Amino acid sequence: MAKAKLKIEKQNEGCIIVGVAQSGISEEIALEHLDELEFLATTAGAVTKKHFLQKLPVPNPKTYVGSGKLMEIHEYISNNKIELVIFDDELSPSQLRNIEGELNCKILDRTILILDIFASRAMTFHAKTQVELAQLQYMLPRLTRLWTHLERQKGGIGLRGPGESQIETDRRIINQRISLMKERLKDIDKQMHTQRGNRGQLVRVALVGYTNVGKSTLMNVLSKSKVFAENKLFATLDTTVRKVVLGNLPMLLTDTVGFIRKLPKQLMESFKSTLDEVREADILIHVLDISHPNFEDHFKVVNETLAEIDKCDKPTIVVFNKVDAYKAPEFELEDPDGLSSLDLLKKSWMSKLGPKRAIFISAQKKENMEELRGVLYEEVKEIFKVRYPYNNFLY
Repeated sequence: MAKAKLKIEKQNEGCIIVGVAQSGISEEIALEHLDELEFLATTAGAVTKKHFLQKLPVPNPKTYVGSGKLMEIHEYISNNKIELVIFDDELSPSQLRNIEGELNCKILDRTILILDIFASRAMTFHAKTQVELAQLQYMLPRLTRLWTHLERQKGGIGLRGPGESQIETDRRIINQRISLMKERLKDIDKQMHTQRGNRGQLVRVALVGYTNVGKSTLMNVLSKSKVFAENKLFATLDTTVRKVVLGNLPMLLTDTVGFIRKLPKQLMESFKSTLDEVREADILIHVLDISHPNFEDHFKVVNETLAEIDKCDKPTIVVFNKVDAYKAPEFELEDPDGLSSLDLLKKSWMSKLGPKRAIFISAQKKENMEELRGVLYEEVKEIFKVRYPYNNFLY
């Protein structure tokens, strides 16, 4: 079967990125989305040359952007020898076909870009299987575009008459591969479910949050381990579990894959076992990068994703990480009470979160880690009291 050349094929490949500011989304927010898309492109190895943004009620069903904007993009591509254009939303098969016909260059959308990054980051058999399933599910409805050069009929014994076109053969092979990947993931999910069962009744704590907020760094500090951490999107895909003892209370700490806005539905389905770690956790530690200008938007995205995968209301500690890198907005006025902008931020969020605890730390600099350990210890202790009512000596 011919392989589709969808991914970024070489480092420093020049690209442009294109987005639509739809109804209900301000131009400022849409530009922030393009900045994130540029970070994704950089993570995948591309160099962004220019952003194109168009205001539309909804994306054009035929070409995503309007004909005038498409002509502008085409002119820029021709004049600057651009080989790759990345769109900020998932494109339909017909949109992909129409845009490629107009621009005559390689087209990627946000979904396949994220899948490409996941594929490059997957290290274990489990993660590789999850990513391959997501890629196959994405590619299946787009075979007409990917294999248009293979439309000849296949003949031979048992295939007289119309025969079977190459695209039908590829579709059948991909469907078989999807079935195989699903069966493999079922077996892996059973194994992981058994592993989770073998962990006994230890309290489970899961680190959740947007991608690149410092979950793995925090995992290393709390568990004194060496989980891979890097300042790139989706640095780690595999779920990591470590035993941690706070005071005299043991618990299991899990580092999960980071979330992102417009997370491809294929990944949500194939990463079921990873998400099960969140579902089965007793306590969540929601990590935020307070130094990121859009951290409030990230907070919302993660909460919406959590609501999709887990309807239970778990005890949650909200950890504002990277306080050492926090910079106050330039427009911010001086507080008459003499409080710094960070102090004001702490005050506002502590009141905004209600029953949830807010902790402000720097995992990299190990600042305020004792407060976090103390709050986490109290949460774990409350669960121990319910789970082991006769073991008062533990707490």
